[in-house]
Amino acid sequence: MIIAKNPPMGWNSWDCYGTAVNEEITLQNARYMAEYLKPYGWEYVVVDIQWYQPTADTHDYIPFAECCMDEWGRMVPAPNRFPSGFRALADEIHRLGLKFGIHIMRGIPRMAAHRRLPIHGSEYTCADAANPNSICMWNPDMYGARSSHPAALAYYESIFRLYAEWGVDYVKCDDIAREYPHCEREIELLSQACRTCGRDIVLSLSPGPAPVERAEHLKKYANLWRITDDFWDDWRLLKGMFERAEKWCIHAGPGHWPDADMLPVGALRQNTDPSYWTKFTHAELRTMMTLWCMMRSPLMIGGEMTKFDDFSLKLLTNAPLLEIEKASHCAHPLYTTDEASAWIAPRVDGQGLYVALFNLADKAQTLELSAEELGLPGIAQAAELWSGKKTKKIKARLAAHDAAVWLVKY
Repeated sequence: MIIAKNPPMGWNSWDCYGTAVNEEITLQNARYMAEYLKPYGWEYVVVDIQWYQPTADTHDYIPFAECCMDEWGRMVPAPNRFPSGFRALADEIHRLGLKFGIHIMRGIPRMAAHRRLPIHGSEYTCADAANPNSICMWNPDMYGARSSHPAALAYYESIFRLYAEWGVDYVKCDDIAREYPHCEREIELLSQACRTCGRDIVLSLSPGPAPVERAEHLKKYANLWRITDDFWDDWRLLKGMFERAEKWCIHAGPGHWPDADMLPVGALRQNTDPSYWTKFTHAELRTMMTLWCMMRSPLMIGGEMTKFDDFSLKLLTNAPLLEIEKASHCAHPLYTTDEASAWIAPRVDGQGLYVALFNLADKAQTLELSAEELGLPGIAQAAELWSGKKTKKIKARLAAHDAAVWLVKY
């Protein structure tokens, strides 16, 4: 069976809670997803970084903080933040008909290496598995793995066995996707441990930009990988994504998906400012969703879902738009300039062609494509997926930074 046959869709806690997410916040978002978003394909609920750190409460990290571990050097959820534990949390999320995910850092906890804790199920210690010369520049919780030593695989296998016992469905491994060439072997060990743990787990690699020249390696060993550094609600970052999407779109396919990062929709940065709302305009949010769907990126909501307004909810429950993720293939741009971009993606069933026009300019303009420019004999009907309007022309007057997308029958 193919894991991640389609691009995963879900929610991740980072954009709204940073390191401060807890059990109550996770469940309130899971329940919202189950009630309002699940019918549209949204299913993963992912707890992001430092769930094992009792005092984490911002988007920053406390260097060398005491972390919660078991006797085998495996991180476990901080009891003050996740009092029920991850097995019970996963069970509750599964009861809602959803799937549970967690974030991890690559490597071995420093504390476990310093204490020479044994690795579960092996003859080695965490010190044997750790490489003290490989440390994440922005989070010092871990040492990288000494990939040439069998202890490294033993440690990764031990944590994935634990995740399988917890009922984890999705693992986002950080500080690894852009770390070629020195993390290449570590990616392979991570993948091997994930694939042999006894449970189907989606493997996601962060952060980006991952090197496009290593696309085949990433496709072989991961289900998704970041093509960008952290993506936030900034038009410059969104406009810059068109270049990344063009480079990576040819590598999207069942089981392996280039990841344009989370969707900063709605209420963000809630741990520092509960009033913070995405700086993206409605037009920019339509552009973001259209591009992500056309390139078939995974879709991970970054906002606090229980605070969604009507626009945010409708943005994320546009069924005809979301269908592009499953129904299309071979997406690519016809052109991208500083002012505009046009993308096409044929349907897998041969029943039409998706066409998207993006106004990248800072003022309104009219964009148009003819049947000839699309390589079609004619246009029988074109249904615009945001407005629902039907026409026989691919033409739109678009506000600054806005987009339109059609399902074209010919």
